[in-house]
This record gives sequence, C-alpha cells and structure tokens, in this order.
Amino acid sequence: MSDQITPYQVNPKTPLAGSAAAEIRDQGEITRRSFPAVLTVAWAALAAAVGGLSSILVRFLFPNVLFEPVQKFKAGPPGEYAVGEVDERWKEKFGVWVVRNEEQLYALITTCTHLGCTPNWLPSQNKFKCPCHGSGYYRTGVNFEGPAPRPLERAKIFIDSADGQVVIDKSVQFHYERGEWSNPDSFLKV
Repeated sequence: MSDQITPYQVNPKTPLAGSAAAEIRDQGEITRRSFPAVLTVAWAALAAAVGGLSSILVRFLFPNVLFEPVQKFKAGPPGEYAVGEVDERWKEKFGVWVVRNEEQLYALITTCTHLGCTPNWLPSQNKFKCPCHGSGYYRTGVNFEGPAPRPLERAKIFIDSADGQVVIDKSVQFHYERGEWSNPDSFLKV
C-alpha cells in the first residue's frame, strides 16, 4: 500500500466531505455546548407566547366601558330662556336643545330619528337640519322633509322645588307619534 490516503481511509472523528454529517455541521449543527442556550431561548419564546395569550384572555374578561354624559342635569332658571328662541348651550355637553315659545318650555333631544346624526339649528331658516341625509324639523321638533320617519323626542323637564331651576332628565323621553307630547312632564307651562 502506498502512503497516500484514499477517501475511505480517514480519521473516524472527521466526517467525509459530502456526507450527511458534514452537511449538518455546515448548516449550523447544535453542539452539546450550545444546546442549553438554544433550549433557554426556546423556553423564553414559549413563555412569551403564553404570556401574550394570557394577557389577551385577561383583557377579554374586562369589557370596554362607555362613559356617557349625565342624563339628568340642571339647566338654570326658566327666565334665562328667551321667548321664540332655540337655546343651544346644552347641545354639545348633554345633547339637548331648550326651546321656549309663548306658552311652554320644552327640551328636544339632539338625535335625528333617521339614523342618529345630530341636526343643526338654522335660525335663518327657522328649522333643524340634519347634515347626514337632509331631514328637516320645525322648531317644535316635528319632521317635515327628508327621510326622518318621525319627530324628535322630548326629554322630561320640570322645575326643582328647592332652588327653582329647570331640570332636564333625558332618561325619560316622550314621543310625538305615541301622543306623549301632551304629557305634562314633556313641557313646562311658562
């Protein structure tokens, strides 16, 4: 035999070129020394995934809370409201217009009966006009144009006996089509 090494005469500790073991080693074989580090990273990734899923589950158990404005509020003395005017000072905060005519004071809720948009008071045209789909309401709240199926609702209105202020309670609503506008709680005699 010659002193020349053939491909079959190699050290058993070094794999042959082109063998499966050499390909694994070239691709980044995990050695015994690197195995604990790889195992630690894998466990950390698993713990992060389980922690993320747990936080989603805990968040799911607590519902979103919608903070709505107060439904009952004091609106000042009745003398503050001018005859023939629509008072818009409570529109943004409480969603109510206070309207006063010669005989009565009433509170209209600022929600269009078509799809729930907020109409605007147009003093030059003497009407409420919804910007979404064009519904129009007279000063009384009765609809006369557009797709609104019914008039605006009125809120309960009364005078507080302790201090004489007007109190508006939106949790009690009166509907025209049900004949509820004649209810004494839907307006104040002035």
